[in-house]
Amino acid sequence: MVTINRFIINKQKLIDKKLIELVEELEAPSLLKEAIEYAIKAGGKRLRPILLMSTYEGFSTELKKATHPAVALELIHTYSLIHDDLPAMDDDDLRRGQPTLHRQFDEATAILVGDGLLTYAFQLISSSPFLEAEEKVYVIQQLSQASGVNGMVGGQYLDLKAENEEIEEHELSTIHIKKTGALIQAAIKIGAYLGGATPPQIESLQTFGYYLGLTFQVQDDLLDVEGDSNELGKLTGSDLARNKSTYPKLLGLQGAKDQKNQYMDKAKEAYLSSNVNQPRLLELINVFGNRSN
Repeated sequence: MVTINRFIINKQKLIDKKLIELVEELEAPSLLKEAIEYAIKAGGKRLRPILLMSTYEGFSTELKKATHPAVALELIHTYSLIHDDLPAMDDDDLRRGQPTLHRQFDEATAILVGDGLLTYAFQLISSSPFLEAEEKVYVIQQLSQASGVNGMVGGQYLDLKAENEEIEEHELSTIHIKKTGALIQAAIKIGAYLGGATPPQIESLQTFGYYLGLTFQVQDDLLDVEGDSNELGKLTGSDLARNKSTYPKLLGLQGAKDQKNQYMDKAKEAYLSSNVNQPRLLELINVFGNRSN
């Protein structure tokens, strides 16, 4: 049996290959295209598209239908990282082990690359030959909701406003359900829907995604305190430097770890209640909760 690590590597290769193919097809001014390729070829864990594909494979073995939505999801995630790194947001210098896009090029180019990747994601879905019309509508609706003001955008706004503020745990979880969890839930719902899941299964898997997103964020906060900068590909301690609201700051290191374990248990419970036979999803809970980068 293929181990989860080999499974992830194989999926990463597939996603990277498709991403590069699609970006190289773009007709854009040469420097803009160079900046887009810089962002895409920087790599990444590709966990969101892997999650979409893994969920889909719990219902169907024909991956062609899931490929464009998975790539579109990664384009949206990459856009969000580019914009998060900007001086007006987190003002980061490193991403995935190399200079952030606005440092390598300039701020205006970074903004435009992010805008371009976001819009290209929806172009890709709307023109996909592998999706039926109603499937395109569903995917676009899920991605736009997860990435918009009710999802990532709203979560990022609340996150910025929470800097230098004392907030409650429920407020912190609301921020991260939107900022991090919304796109993770969308990945799971899209994969399940395209694979042919029943509405009750999609509902249970959405709950699974809810707790998986929180698991991911708590681990992200912990890595900023305890992680290795070289392995992470970015500097640690940035949350503390900006006085951001995080789980370790609110609950303490051990409290944050205990909270993460509770979220992981709830994710497992939701998976089991979905009656989906896809053990990779259980394995991905541990990947999300115990990753080192």
